[in-house]
Amino acid sequence: MMAAMNRRILFALLLLAAPAWAQPGVNQPQPRLAEEPLVIITRDGTRHEFRVEMAIEPSHQMIGLMFRPSVGANEGMLFDWGTPRESAMWMRNTITALDMLFIAQDGRIHRIAERTVPLSLATVESRGPVRATLELAAGTAERLNLRVGDRVLQRVFGTAP
Repeated sequence: MMAAMNRRILFALLLLAAPAWAQPGVNQPQPRLAEEPLVIITRDGTRHEFRVEMAIEPSHQMIGLMFRPSVGANEGMLFDWGTPRESAMWMRNTITALDMLFIAQDGRIHRIAERTVPLSLATVESRGPVRATLELAAGTAERLNLRVGDRVLQRVFGTAP
């Protein structure tokens, strides 16, 4: 029953956001956003360093990595939601597969969705409240052996890389 209500709420939110997708200019990638360092520390202590674009403004979050032909091996985009909340992403107009890491307020990886399907309208959900969502090139989680519980260092979590 709760899942059905959540789906109805998500559908209503998507309908409300629909006019934004029709705005002029949302048919190409957005300019690169400001970048900041981010480090993921795996359970064995290995550090993986990234430069991530910071999607903080709703307009930046709405477009995200849409229309980008690729994402570099040590690049990504961090969607900072400001406070912990359920996160539901989709791949509309995203032409390259991505790994999505849903990160809790304390900087721990809460969930990993690997190799999301380009151009899909299916939602990819955090399955619990998260502070941020990190999008990386597809296969990064497997290549670096990232797991739920690994620690993310970044200023939005109150930690410096």
